[in-house]
Amino acid sequence: MIDARLRTLQLVAHHGSVSAAARVLHFTSSAVSQQLRGLSDELGVALVRQVGRRMEPTAAGRVLLRHVEVLHARAEIARAELAGVEDLPGTIGLCGFSTAAARFLVPTAAALRERFPALAIQVVEAEPARCLDLLLARDADLALLVVDDRVPPGADERFEQHTVLDEPIDLAVPVGHPLTARSEVTLRDAASEPFITCRPGSAYHHLTLAACQAAGFRPTVAHHAEEWDTGTALVAHGFGIFMLPRLALVHPGTDVVRLRLSGPAAPVRRIVAVTRAGGAAQPVIAHALATITNAAASLAA
Repeated sequence: MIDARLRTLQLVAHHGSVSAAARVLHFTSSAVSQQLRGLSDELGVALVRQVGRRMEPTAAGRVLLRHVEVLHARAEIARAELAGVEDLPGTIGLCGFSTAAARFLVPTAAALRERFPALAIQVVEAEPARCLDLLLARDADLALLVVDDRVPPGADERFEQHTVLDEPIDLAVPVGHPLTARSEVTLRDAASEPFITCRPGSAYHHLTLAACQAAGFRPTVAHHAEEWDTGTALVAHGFGIFMLPRLALVHPGTDVVRLRLSGPAAPVRRIVAVTRAGGAAQPVIAHALATITNAAASLAA
């Protein structure tokens, strides 16, 4: 519905890089550069420029990008109105981080398949930053993300956010750990313990560091684990402790005790559903949002 080159410009501005935009769009870097040149030649203005190591929009590019955001939002609303006129089978892409994908996205995909049998559905497990790329590239229509100070940008008018759940974070410790004898445990009580967390730069690593900082200490990270199973296995064998989201499951028989944290600095992570601006008006996306919200409410009850 809208010139695809505008989406390319948007992604180059978002990432500050032709090569990064090319990866998101599944294009070559030369194809992205060619699209930008063609759009600039057609409009008669330079749209991007190299500033140090980043590719940034020019003043003209920033003006155009403001209009692009409005155009894309209106296009989403138009798609919603078209869906109301015609019973279009359509497609929907759902993406989100691992726990949300397992607990919310897969059941939602099943509910959508039952409600809209002709609908084409794709579920993608991805880190939050990757989810935003999928939304911008139109490879996904709804994403479940954990809010932190990096993503999703709250004031970014390209997206709409819908709060799903404020999920408590528990502490996984080995059986027999001294903290298990306490009636109440705060995160600060674990300040001297070796921590297990995800790789540096990941969303959950960032969440762990931020929670510990809010509790007044910087954790000693002893090991990195990408999966909850690996993290809890390390805990069970005495290699450290692990901050574990309430939605994450621990296999029965694992020698781990799950402690619910208390106190004013008890960590939580906010899970939000993100769509492109105007996207939530589409019936299929609205149905997906309602299904996810209802599932989250039943878990929180």
